[in-house]
This record gives sequence, C-alpha cells and structure tokens, in this order.
Amino acid sequence: MKKSKIIISGTGCALADNLYTGVKFNSPQFQKYSSKQTGDGGLSPGKLVFTEEIEKFAGTSYNNILSSLTDKHEADAFNIGGPGIVSLIHTSQLLNNAEYEIKFFGQMGEDQTATEILNLVKRTPVNTSNYRKVKGKPSPFTDVLSDAAYNNNQGERTFINNIGAAWDFSPKLLGEEFFNAHIVCFGGTALVPQIHDNLSSLLTKAKKHNCLTVVNTVYDFRNEKNNPDKPWPLCNTRDSFKLIDLLLMDYEEAARISGNKTIDKIAAFFIDREVASFIITNGGKELYAYSNGRIFKKKDLSKLPVSMKVSEDLRKDRKIKGDTTGCGDNFAGGAIASLAWQLKTSQQGKFDFDELLAWAVSSGGFACFYLGGCYFEKSPGEKISKVEAYKIEYSKQISAL
Repeated sequence: MKKSKIIISGTGCALADNLYTGVKFNSPQFQKYSSKQTGDGGLSPGKLVFTEEIEKFAGTSYNNILSSLTDKHEADAFNIGGPGIVSLIHTSQLLNNAEYEIKFFGQMGEDQTATEILNLVKRTPVNTSNYRKVKGKPSPFTDVLSDAAYNNNQGERTFINNIGAAWDFSPKLLGEEFFNAHIVCFGGTALVPQIHDNLSSLLTKAKKHNCLTVVNTVYDFRNEKNNPDKPWPLCNTRDSFKLIDLLLMDYEEAARISGNKTIDKIAAFFIDREVASFIITNGGKELYAYSNGRIFKKKDLSKLPVSMKVSEDLRKDRKIKGDTTGCGDNFAGGAIASLAWQLKTSQQGKFDFDELLAWAVSSGGFACFYLGGCYFEKSPGEKISKVEAYKIEYSKQISAL
C-alpha cells in the first residue's frame, strides 16, 4: 500500500558535541578521574557521566577537569550530537526527497551554542520548526573524549554531559503535531528526563495515532547513579514494551535494562515482553537481531557480523581521520530510513528485516570515516551514494551466512 508522504517525528537527546581526539584512557590524567565503583561519578570508557557528578567525584570545577584531561587543548571539532537528532539527520539525508518529511522536537537554551547547533542543522533536510529556544538554562552539551587506540585500535569514547535546558522539556511540549506522523522516534531519552520518565504514556499515545514506534537507547547514568543495583527503567509497565516496534540498544544498555548479562537471557527478556523487533549492537563485535513477525518478517534471534568492507577500508587507509563517535546514532538513522522506505512500498508483517539491518550496519560503519556524528553533504545525495556502496557489500556478506 503506497502512502503519498511519510512523516517521521522524533524527539530525545540533542546537544552540542565537543570532540577531543588524542585522549589516552591509560594516561595518568584520565586515571585520576576514572571511576572506582559503579555510579560514583568517575569516568569509564564507553560510558557517560554528568558534569555535576564528576565535579563531586573530583572535588574541583569541571573547567579544571576538562583542562587536565585535554592538556588545555581546544576541541578538535564541534558537531551536533545526541541519539535523538543525529539519527534523524542521517535519516533525512538518506530520504532526501519530497515523499518524506523528518521533524525534530526538542529544546535548547538562548545562547551561542544554540545558534551554532541551528546553523549546522540548517545544512540538513531536518525540519526544526519544533526545536525551540528557552531562557534560563544553557543548551545541552557533551564533551566527547576519544581514544582511537583503545581496545586493540577499535577505538572508544567517554562522554561528559550537561543536560541543561533539556531538563525542562516535557511531554506536553511535544503537542499533537508530534503524533501526526507515520513513524515516531524516541532517541536517547535517558538524557531528556521528563520524556524518558513518561515513555510508556507517549508510546500509548503514538499507538492510538497508529504510528510505528522506534526507540534507540543511550547509557542511563541518572538511573545508574540512583539505583546501581537495579535494572534501568525504560517502560513503566511490562505491557508497555509491546508498544515498541523497533528497539535499538548496545549490549551494555540491553543488559542494564533487562537486568541480565548473557545474550540469551537479555534477548529472552525483550522477547517475553513482546517487543516487535530489536537489535543489540556491541561496538566492533557481532550484533544480535530478532523479529516476532508483527512488523518485519519473523526472524529468530540471530548473530550477525559487522561490515567486513568497512573494516577492510579502515585497515587499508591509515590516513582516515575518523572516529567512532555517532556510529550508534547513524546505525539508528539507517534503520529508520529503511523502515520508512518499506512502509511506503510494503505491508506491516512483510517488511524485510535483513534489508533494514544492512542499511543500519552500513550507516553505522560509514560514521567511522569522519569526525563526529554528523556528516555534512556537499550536495544532496552524496551521503546515500557512499553508504549504499557499503550496504550492497554487507547484503552480500550476510546472504552467504
């Protein structure tokens, strides 16, 4: 069944990313601020802490901490960050034509950071008419510390976040327009507390509007800090999980939400709660995918590789000045784009999950070739032509499994 125009609404984490490369996680400076126990406010590779928490942990101002960690260097790059907006920017670049519209709903401060964010978003096809400025609090930001040599040269980042104006962004500010869409996306809501704490009611409302729902998670430092021995809350009730049509998580997030450690038990948690489909990534390692047949064709829990072509190209060209920042967000964007394409041309229950996986993996892999999460095209269609080449190779790769 064809639809004249596919509308995608998204909300969640959107912020300024200040990227610092060349940080060494085994250096004395980093070790000084490293976490000693779970939730203590210290730094850990791959995890996120809030500025106020690391200040308490270190007993000094955040400016002093950042200066020490970066040897007083300025950020190597300023970019847009956050699973909410970065995923939608990538989606918009893949779907850049009149048959699709991608809207972001969010909040930032009235400051220079907001101006710089909006100037960058304007270079993409995302509709930001519902991305509002408010007085009183700064725009959210994350300082991203990147160590390209960590984990046998696979690379890793550590994130230090200031929620800022996102503290005050509530469900009522989404308005009815958010739900007048074919697909609604909730990205990294753990960094937008009022949206995260009301996710169940928002999913319920989305389903009343017959929307497909996508949730992509982020490290939930707030709940990790408050209850380090308890699973992170994603939905308020068990039945709310079945309102999620596509759930995207990395391994640690999936483990902490489910309260389990082995992939079989983690998967069983989400299968038992009738999440329609989910993908669990694990950095440069294999990923796991499952569909119960409600949206995509049924797929038993399967282990899939990362892109061999991406890995080969990264090894061959040491001049590539990229990093892993935004890989997960672009992975989500590729998945959302594929969902939109299939919604336009196919029927729910018959969507091709392997097709979605190929676009997601290739999108996440391509993010390794440039600094930061967002790639700014010189002309429309540039990015999809580059990602599609990897998508074609990955489809061949998994078809042989």
